[in-house]
Amino acid sequence: MKTIYKYSIETTDEQNINMPEMAEILTVQIQYGKPYIWALVDTENEQGVKTIEVFGTGNPIPDGVRSYIGTYQLLNGELIFHVFEKI
Repeated sequence: MKTIYKYSIETTDEQNINMPEMAEILTVQIQYGKPYIWALVDTENEQGVKTIEVFGTGNPIPDGVRSYIGTYQLLNGELIFHVFEKI
């Protein structure tokens, strides 16, 4: 069955998130001061892993294939981070 789940992420360079295979990441936003990813998942699919990368504005981004998810702000906009799924 398809549903939308949310997944907590850390403000760190790279992390792996367990979610059903073929999950479609929809957005990243702040909730209660913490970043989360929302994804459309099929709960009947096997579990898989998605690699998430987070880059601060002005920081270098290494070569590689990635898909942009979104941008979030912390500390009332003092810190800006951009989130990608590594392909």
